[in-house]
Amino acid sequence: MTIRVTIADDHATFVKTLAAVLRSAGVQVIGTAATGDDAVRIALDLQPDVALMDVHMPGIDGIEATARLSEAAPHVAVVVLTMFDDDDSVFAAMQAGARGYLVKGAPTDEIKRAVEAAARGEAIFGAAVARRLREFFTRRATASASASTLSDGIVAFPALTTREFDVLDQLAAGRDNADIAARLFLSQKTVRNYVSSVFTKLQVAGRSEAIVKARDAGLGRTP
Repeated sequence: MTIRVTIADDHATFVKTLAAVLRSAGVQVIGTAATGDDAVRIALDLQPDVALMDVHMPGIDGIEATARLSEAAPHVAVVVLTMFDDDDSVFAAMQAGARGYLVKGAPTDEIKRAVEAAARGEAIFGAAVARRLREFFTRRATASASASTLSDGIVAFPALTTREFDVLDQLAAGRDNADIAARLFLSQKTVRNYVSSVFTKLQVAGRSEAIVKARDAGLGRTP
């Protein structure tokens, strides 16, 4: 059976090249889009087996487009193909319902395998993304084992998201925003946003008070 695919990306040259690669591999490219809104529209109109989706596009971004498409047409497998492999983008795509995540520049056979796997209902991630996922869960397991619970076994800060908890743990270790950004593979702006959110949820006035609370709960011992 021929796999039918749509491509959503605002870089025309990339779309043309990718379409040629897929066609040479026997995949039928039935439509393209340059905005997130059009990505959803053509996928709903054409009902492809797989929708290849960039993250950053005009209009709604690829994450929102993936979420809308996953809700409206869950039988269409979305595979994100983008320049961005940061943890936030990867996990946002997964939460939105993406069946796969590849970084642009991935080998042709890797893209073809991802498309074929997604069409079969499987989930697949490129080698670079899989490595980041392993690193993330390794860091998370280490932090959780040493610092995520109080002595009575209750989770220390249940209001925090996983990423906010990681940032708080790094704060408790005495690290500044630049160091946290480097260690967690985030931009400094994203770290600042997480720090602000942590302060709000912990109901603290600033960094020092947050660090005291975190250390009292056993955080700050991340290697």
